[in-house]
Amino acid sequence: MYFADRTDAGRRLAAQLHHLKGQDLVIVGLPRGGVPVAAQIAEALGAPLDVCLVRKLGVPFQPELAMGAIGEEGVRVVNEPVVRGMGVTDRDLAAVEEHERGVLEQRARRYRGERQPTRYEGRTVLVVDDGLATGSTALAACRIARARGASRIVLAVPVAPLDWSIRLGGEADEGVCLHTPQEFHAIGEFYADFGQTSDEEVIACLEHNRAAHATSDAPPAAGSASPEHDPLPYDRPVRIPAAGAELDGRLTVPRAAPGVVLFAHGSGSSRKSPRNRFVATGLNRAGLGTLLFDLLTEAEAVNQDNVFDTALLARRLTHATEWLREQPDTQGMEFGYFGASTGSAAALWAAAEPAADVTAVVSRGGRTDLAGPRLPEVKAPTLLIVGGRDHLVLDLNRQAAARLRCEHQLATVPGATHLFEEPGTLESVTELATDWFSRHLA
Repeated sequence: MYFADRTDAGRRLAAQLHHLKGQDLVIVGLPRGGVPVAAQIAEALGAPLDVCLVRKLGVPFQPELAMGAIGEEGVRVVNEPVVRGMGVTDRDLAAVEEHERGVLEQRARRYRGERQPTRYEGRTVLVVDDGLATGSTALAACRIARARGASRIVLAVPVAPLDWSIRLGGEADEGVCLHTPQEFHAIGEFYADFGQTSDEEVIACLEHNRAAHATSDAPPAAGSASPEHDPLPYDRPVRIPAAGAELDGRLTVPRAAPGVVLFAHGSGSSRKSPRNRFVATGLNRAGLGTLLFDLLTEAEAVNQDNVFDTALLARRLTHATEWLREQPDTQGMEFGYFGASTGSAAALWAAAEPAADVTAVVSRGGRTDLAGPRLPEVKAPTLLIVGGRDHLVLDLNRQAAARLRCEHQLATVPGATHLFEEPGTLESVTELATDWFSRHLA
C-alpha cells in the first residue's frame, strides 16, 4: 500500500476511525508530519485538533535514526539497544537532548503562542503520526497524553513495521495501522510525496480547526429563538453545482460577516491548500467569511489541459459566486476573490466579466500573464502581492499593474519566494489581504 501524500493518508486513516465519532475526543498530531494527517481525521470526525510536542533524539552521526525522544510534561524515552549498538556516549546523548529541548520550546511558542494545550483530562485522545519507525516519538506522545489525564489513548498511523504494537509496550489502549509491510526501512518509502511539512502548514491546520470549532460551536445571538432560525455563524462542507459538475468546498461565515472571500487555488493544489487555509483563517478571525473550494472535480484535475484552462477556471469561480448569492445565509453580502498562482489568473479573469459583481480581488504570487487580455476590464479594487525574491513573477505583476485601470496596488513581501515558505512571509500576506478585504467589503 502506498499513499499519494499525507492528506491522502489522513483520509484513508479517517475511514478506519469512525467508531470514535461522537466520543469526547481530541485529535493530537505529532509535528510536523503527523499534523496534516491528523487534520484530515479531525475534519472527518468533527473533533478538535491539537499538537503533542515531541522531538526525536537522533543518533549524532546518523540523525534520521532515533535513539529516543523527549516531549512535554518532562517525558523522556531512550532506546537503549540503539544507544548501545551505535556506541552513543552519555555526553553525546545529553548534547542531543539539550539541543532538541530548545527546539521543543521554540515550537511550543510558535504553534500555540499564549494558548494552553487542549484539555485531555477524562477524554479519549487519538494520537496521530504519518508513520511509525522505531516507535520512540509515538511512545513519548502516549505518555504525555496519559500524564495529562487522558481516559483512553488510541494511536493511529498509516504505516508501521510488523512488530509496531510490541514497540509501544501497551502505552496505547488501541492501535490502528493501515499497512504493516514485511519489508520496512523508512516511512517515506510508502509515500509518493513525503516532502517536509513546514511550520506554516502545521499552524494553518491548527488555525483552520480552531476557526471551524469557534464558528460551529458559537452560542446563538441574543434574541434568537433557536439555532435553526439563526444559522450563523457556521463552518460546514458544501457542494457547488457548476455546469454539469459538483465542486466540493468549505464555507465559513462568522457572525455579522459583511462579505465572503472565494479562494481560487493554484495548479496542483485544492481547497485543502495549507497556505490558502492559513490566509482564510486570518480572514475569519477578522470577521470575514470564506469559501475554499475545488475548481475542478478529481476526474477533471487529471487532465493538465483543464488545470491551466483559465477561462474554465474563471467560469467555475463565477458559478460559485452565483451559487453563494442564492444561499439564504449569504444573500446581500459583498464578495471578493483571493487567487494564488494560476488561480490568480482565474480570479482576475472572472472579475473582468461584464456582469461581474465582485467588490475586491487579492492575488498572491499570481500568474497574471495568464489573464493578460482581460486585465484592463477588471473593475474591482485589486491588490497584487508578490514575494521580493520571486523575480520572474514580480516582473509579471509589474506589467499587470501597468495594464490595470481599476484601483490597484502592488505589495512586495521582502525575502519571500513564490510559495511564501520563509518564516513570517505568509503572515504578511494574511495581514495585507485582511486589510484590503476589510476595507473594501465592509
